[in-house]
Amino acid sequence: MRQSDPELSEIGLEASWRKRLQVDFDAEYMLELRDFLREQKLLGKTVYPSKDEIFAALNATPFDAVKIVILGQDPYHGPGQAHGLCFSVRQNVPVPPSLRNIYKELAADINFLPPKHGCLNEWAQQGVLLLNSVLTVEGNLAASHKDKGWEKFTDSIVSHLNDKAENIVFILWGNYAQKKGAMIDRARHLVLESPHPSPLSASRGFYGNHHFSKSNEYLRAHDVAAIDWQLSG
Repeated sequence: MRQSDPELSEIGLEASWRKRLQVDFDAEYMLELRDFLREQKLLGKTVYPSKDEIFAALNATPFDAVKIVILGQDPYHGPGQAHGLCFSVRQNVPVPPSLRNIYKELAADINFLPPKHGCLNEWAQQGVLLLNSVLTVEGNLAASHKDKGWEKFTDSIVSHLNDKAENIVFILWGNYAQKKGAMIDRARHLVLESPHPSPLSASRGFYGNHHFSKSNEYLRAHDVAAIDWQLSG
């Protein structure tokens, strides 16, 4: 049997997720994904995020800390943008259009003051799992790593949360995320759905969805500390 590549193994993965996902790292689909990523590297392709940030969302938000899941599609594909958290960019990177629209909805929903940056680490540290469905992408080529195996891996993450956790809020923006939400038990968890915050769709129902205040209302109703959505800076 082939051994899993250290680049895609449990090495460096937070312990609570490592325990739950080891079976996936040993699965044939993950070995095939490893081979695909290795091939991309040999071909000289640029892959985002860096290998040490592929599992950044899981490392920032341990299993037992998860209160809310925001589900993205795949990482940003521009230089310096992706750092492993969906919709987020580093402090010194311009705020992308979808995140600017998220900030607009936050401002209308909870009197949020948009920061000058787009780094969402503060949310992750409070229990917001900022998970992309696909965890890598080729530079300047959106959705280029779609259907290579990552969807199975992130399905497993969602399945573990659905089956073993209670009262999680799943925020699903756009058709892609909503398809992934089909496995969620809506009697045990809250599912919030709307169009995607992309400039192409935000005006068709993303604005006015009140997902941030609704999430906190649900958490408080289940005796869970609410998220402070306000970002510093």
